Amino acid sequence: MRFLHTMIRVLDLEKSIDFYTRLLGMTLLRRKDYPTGEFTLVFVGYGGEDDNAVIELTHNWKQTEPYAIGTGFGHLAIGVEDIHATCNRLAADGVKIPRPPGPMKHGGSVIAFIEDPDGYKIELIQRA
Repeated sequence: MRFLHTMIRVLDLEKSIDFYTRLLGMTLLRRKDYPTGEFTLVFVGYGGEDDNAVIELTHNWKQTEPYAIGTGFGHLAIGVEDIHATCNRLAADGVKIPRPPGPMKHGGSVIAFIEDPDGYKIELIQRA
């Protein structure tokens, strides 16, 4: 067994695709419309689905209000080489950074938290 993907519901599909591909450097792996169900599935990731876990962006065509993220969801995590440069680049593009780069409270990694267009939290972790 292996982990395949995480699915999140998005309000503005094109804005989300731009965020994950252009701003975070993922590749759009596949996209399929389901007219009878009135939704679109888009898969993005840092490598092919055969070898990597990816993100499934689900866009329900009739959804007009932002989704309630809820209290059960925590965050996605992405490793980066230079967390300060990454956050500076993302901030220049208007990405929200509710927790700027810095060490974890109780020691350990240097981390930051950003938000995608729907408000999902993404933890950036400085990779050594």
